[in-house]
Amino acid sequence: MLGWLGRQGTRAVAALVVAGIALPPLGTLLAPYVTEAVFLLLVLAFLRVDTVAFGAYVRRPALVLAGSAWTMIVIPLLFAASCWPFRLAQAAPDLFLGLMLQGIASPMMATPALAALLGLDATLVLATLLMSSALVPLTAPVLAFLFLGSALTLSPLALGGKLLGLLAGAALFGGVIRRLVGSAAIARHKAPLDGVNVLVLFVFVAAVMRSVAARVIAAPLATVGVAVLGFVVFFAVLFFTAVVFRYFVGEDRGLAVGFLTAQRNLGLMLAATGGAIPEFTWLYIAVAQFPIYLSPYLLTPIARRALAAKNNRGRQA
Repeated sequence: MLGWLGRQGTRAVAALVVAGIALPPLGTLLAPYVTEAVFLLLVLAFLRVDTVAFGAYVRRPALVLAGSAWTMIVIPLLFAASCWPFRLAQAAPDLFLGLMLQGIASPMMATPALAALLGLDATLVLATLLMSSALVPLTAPVLAFLFLGSALTLSPLALGGKLLGLLAGAALFGGVIRRLVGSAAIARHKAPLDGVNVLVLFVFVAAVMRSVAARVIAAPLATVGVAVLGFVVFFAVLFFTAVVFRYFVGEDRGLAVGFLTAQRNLGLMLAATGGAIPEFTWLYIAVAQFPIYLSPYLLTPIARRALAAKNNRGRQA
């Protein structure tokens, strides 16, 4: 059953969103376990790191370093700059908190798998992801202090400590398990592990989606507006990053960096804050998951075009 569930791929992930919205009581029941679910997702991601592929990019680190700096420093600054003309910190503090948590967050640990489904350079995505994840305990406290201040109930230093604990603990557990069972066994059990990943992901999705149905009924226009904003932010980050990087590394790798940059790990931020955020911030984080889970479907034509252009350049060379 786990293997079957894992082989459903992005269909299973998209179904989680529907189930999370349709079963709000289950989401309320699972909400206290968001931190544990995110930790298990991180363990599964570190368990499956391809160390050989990662080492190849470590030996040529310029692109990885540039992508990590862009993702963890430039993007949060752009988020803050975009909010400033609208005075969101004063006019809509709960929405501002959600947006800044999104900007500060590192990319999702599942992004390399989603990039592979699109045919993008999953190795580049993985290497940049790991570098960005190593930076987030350092960058998040500073940026939280600068832009959030008292809006975040957790102190910036405590936020950095929790992020470091989550990431270091997950890396340790994943590494130990990988050492004990071996990479060959992990590769053989890819589909069941994908199935476990889907089940654990449901805990997070159900928890963050638990209020969406009620909000749609109570305030449909506002909820739709927040959902539209989530899509606009996601694709603005993706395409702006892709355009910037394509001039240096080509369309295909530029799209890979853009895809990584847009997939912000809001689950990690929720886990680090213990879920102690306002209800409207929860709503924004919930609807911000929609473009993340739908992006493999929506971006397939664009990814195919980028890969075709890469192949054409290769044939011409």
